[in-house]
This record gives sequence, C-alpha cells and structure tokens, in this order.
Amino acid sequence: MTQPIRALLFDVFGTVVDWRGSIIREGERLNQKHSWQIDWAAFADAWRAGYQPAMEQVRSGARPWVNLDTLNREILERLLAEVGLELGNIQKAHLNRVWHRLLPWPDSIGGLHQLKAHAVIASLSNGHVALLTNMAKHAGLPWDCVLSAELAKHYKPQPEAYLTAARLLDLSPEQVMMVAAHENDLQAARSNGLKTAFVYRPLEYGPERTITKPADDAYDIVVDNFYDLAHDFTVRFV
Repeated sequence: MTQPIRALLFDVFGTVVDWRGSIIREGERLNQKHSWQIDWAAFADAWRAGYQPAMEQVRSGARPWVNLDTLNREILERLLAEVGLELGNIQKAHLNRVWHRLLPWPDSIGGLHQLKAHAVIASLSNGHVALLTNMAKHAGLPWDCVLSAELAKHYKPQPEAYLTAARLLDLSPEQVMMVAAHENDLQAARSNGLKTAFVYRPLEYGPERTITKPADDAYDIVVDNFYDLAHDFTVRFV
C-alpha cells in the first residue's frame, strides 16, 4: 500500500529564491553608492560557479565539514581579488551574507502557503540553518521548519542529507516529496526513496542560458510554478 505524502522538502537556491537576480540587484546598488564598475551578473555567475567545487571538497573528505558561509566567503575573497576590489572585513562579511537576503520568485510565497494547508513544508538546502532561517525571515518564507544538509553534515546529493531530513520528521522516505529545479537533486532524492517534483525555473541562470524542461513523466510532478505544484499535489496526493 502506498503511503501518503506527509511532507514536502524544498531545494532553496534557484527553486524558491532567485539567487542571481538578488545578487545583481544588491550589487548594482553598491555600484551606484560607491561609483564602482563591477559587472554583477558576471560576478554572481562566478560566485555560484565556485559553489559545487567547494562543496565537493567536503563531500570527498578532503576537508572537514564547514558551512556555506565559510565556502562562499572563500570564493568571494578570490573574486574580489580578481576584479581588484578592496573591501574591509565588515564590508566583506555584509556582502557575503547577501546569500541570507535572497528574494523569492513571484510564485513562491503564495504557492508555499497553498501547500502548507496540505502537508508539512520545509527547506532542504545545502545552506546552513542560520542562513536559511535568516532568509526565511527576510523573504517571508512560511516554512513549518528549517531543515538543512548541515544537520546531516553531508551536502546534497549525498544520501545522508535526504534520509536525515526524513528521519527528523519521523517519516519514511516514501512519505516525503523533494521539490527542486535541479534534476541531479531530484534524481538523488528518488534513489533514496523520496517522491519528486520538478519546478521549471528557466531564468535561474539569466535570460541568456537555456534550461531544458524534463518530460512530464520524468518525475512524480513536473510543473512551471508553485501554484501548479500546489494544484497537482492536491489533486493527486491529498
């Protein structure tokens, strides 16, 4: 007998919040304030490009567990040197915490509220608990709880991240649905027994980058936004 889905876990960066657009907006305000000439679109892309290689050092055991603030700060230091921008430690710390201040996609908050009426909704991000909590407070994300790879001390897509989240909710993996805009995340979740929902975010990497939407049957749900996710989830799983 199929068990009902009791919780939806959400990837956050790119799925719930627009990391690229948020960094560009903050950066352009800094350009205006300080008369800088930084290409913040390129800066955001380069910052994000360092994300997976930095986490892989932790996943592989080449370095002990460190949270995303630490990894992002290391990448930031390198990028600032490359563009020749000298900042004090307070300025660097504030800029690094832009990842705590990311803004949601237009459908995120409304769709999350609709889903919240039918299941537990929680983050499951490689961001750490403090980052995700600050982001939720800043953006108004209505999580029932904040779960993070930090709690497992294993970055996604390692199995421990998904299985620890299910265990902490006192649920079996098949009672949990992973929601993400990234297929590698969903494929890892599915291989560990979770249900999966793909949300198409074609502008995550900017209008110049093409992202292919998977076939409708590639995952348990494939939708264009959180409102469609709430509709399909309610019709099919509630």
